[in-house]
Amino acid sequence: MKLGVCYYPEQWPQELWTEDAREMVLMGLTWVRIAEFAWSRIEPEPGRFDWGWLDQAVETLAGAGLKIVMCTPTATPPKWLIDARPDILAFDAQGRPRGFGSRRHYCFSSETYRAESARITEAVAGRYGNHPAVGAWQTDNEYSCHDTAYSYSPNATRRFRGWLAQRYQSPDALNRAWGNVFWSQEYRSFDEVELPNLTVTEPNPSHRMDFARFTSDEIASFNRLQTDILRRLSPDRDLTHNFMAFETSFDHFAVGGDLDFASWDSYPLGHLEESWLPGDEKLRFARQGHPDIPAFQHDLYRAVGCGRWWVMEQQPGPVNWARYNPAPLPGMVRAWTWQAFAHGAEVVSYFRWRQAPFAQEQMHAGLHRPDGSEDIGGAEARQVAKELARLGDVGPSRKAKVALMFSYEAAWHLRVQPHGDGFVWIRLAFEIYSALRRKGLDVDFVPPDGNFDGYRLVVCPSEPMLSADTVAALERSGATVLFGPRTASRTPEGRIPDNLPPGPLQTRLPIKVLRVESLRPGGGPTVRFGDADLPARLWREVLETPLTPLASFVEGGAAFVSQDHWFYLATWPAEALVDAVIAAVIEDAGLPTMDLKSGVRLTRRADITFAFNFAPTPRQTPAPEGAQFVIGGPLIAPGGVVAWR
Repeated sequence: MKLGVCYYPEQWPQELWTEDAREMVLMGLTWVRIAEFAWSRIEPEPGRFDWGWLDQAVETLAGAGLKIVMCTPTATPPKWLIDARPDILAFDAQGRPRGFGSRRHYCFSSETYRAESARITEAVAGRYGNHPAVGAWQTDNEYSCHDTAYSYSPNATRRFRGWLAQRYQSPDALNRAWGNVFWSQEYRSFDEVELPNLTVTEPNPSHRMDFARFTSDEIASFNRLQTDILRRLSPDRDLTHNFMAFETSFDHFAVGGDLDFASWDSYPLGHLEESWLPGDEKLRFARQGHPDIPAFQHDLYRAVGCGRWWVMEQQPGPVNWARYNPAPLPGMVRAWTWQAFAHGAEVVSYFRWRQAPFAQEQMHAGLHRPDGSEDIGGAEARQVAKELARLGDVGPSRKAKVALMFSYEAAWHLRVQPHGDGFVWIRLAFEIYSALRRKGLDVDFVPPDGNFDGYRLVVCPSEPMLSADTVAALERSGATVLFGPRTASRTPEGRIPDNLPPGPLQTRLPIKVLRVESLRPGGGPTVRFGDADLPARLWREVLETPLTPLASFVEGGAAFVSQDHWFYLATWPAEALVDAVIAAVIEDAGLPTMDLKSGVRLTRRADITFAFNFAPTPRQTPAPEGAQFVIGGPLIAPGGVVAWR
């Protein structure tokens, strides 16, 4: 477990670099990420490279004993390149080019930009690929940030047509798959297919789903273009990309397949403020962050990285980009760092070394203020470094007993066809995850085509296009399985199954979904669960089943059914109902749990249990009698962490 920092030598006078590097080492940092936005300084004019400053920066950091994460600078193509080749730019859904003046101003489908990305990657990797201080590479920066995954450019149109031709082989096959007989949408050739924007009303949902798949494939192939070069020119170095929170525009598992470890950028207060959570919850956790927002991403990217992952950017103080940007509670930067390590992080890297006094992020805190004085986050990073030295190395995360099926295709489908305002897959997945975490359980994330063997409980929040292969894998696992609403409600082409939903699940669960309805806020169904009437929201399915319900809608009809350790929930549960449902499937799986105090979370790594307090008041540590504390003691302060063996 190591600490790092993001550093921008091109933004500071060279006479500061040596002292900065020395102070990084004294603070206890090991890794430094550089150059992800430096293309205009690396190549100030077409074909003229200025390596002098970056050579000196690398040697200065290396001379201090620091390891470097070098980056490909492709998130910020320079102005001269955009002016020379404007076909690089992405187009928004209204058909307008997204211009120069910020970042991520390129289209993944631009073959011009793919060639330019390969050229600059070859140049940087050729220069530094075998430098002994360069221990890892980051490709680009935050794919899809600022809503940049989708592009509606002529380049995207051309490549989408080629993608469709490869997928369907003939226009007739595409017409059948999409149901284009509806509204006379049939095509005679792939060249007639446009992108699913600027239509008079709703585009064909199958058209939109294939465009989502295409977009994801474009991002994965763009990333692979760079990783192939880096593997060739910088062998034996780890490759990563810094992903984002709650971002489902592309399949991160597909990108992760070309990386050595995953990383993500953790801004707990910004992510809370920009989330869908209600205002009272945002106020409650305004300075701590929601306890499950970072944890959810930690567990996801541990899966994307096949067990290996970092936090590449850790919030050190107030950010600049949310609607409101409060300062963290004292101790929270330390707690967030330990929370990442508890979930298995190899490295936590803070953003950034020194707050910039200019440009778009001048209101974003760093470990130091613009004048170089240490900010609160810097002091807390220094404290973590000392605690790491005392604790020593800790082994990797153990396999959890609970798996959450994480499906990007499910997120795409429910974005394309929500059928009710607010039916967002990531929100449903997060609420179920939070219920598991409130019971003190660790959770692994597994994609639908992953391996479920060894798990006692598998939770599928919703998987509309559940495949027969995934059903078979779940059967082989022998796990208790919970399926959420709308699971198996569509074929891969987007059609309603011939035998009605839940399609292939009917081989194990004798249920049919006869009708669905979405309901306004305040008008959701009520579910009778035992002696309690518990609220649901947004969604209700009418089930036909011979099974005796475990819970029923007060209005009539089964809401929650099971057979042979497989469970189906026919609504979107509010908190009390999701807690009751999770308690039922946990009991069926025979898992030990505990009811944690509000704001407290537990996480286990190797033989150490970590407890965190996100509440505004102290909490008693839920440690067993005789626990050997390695961090803290029996009481957890607000924003505090304790750990024991």
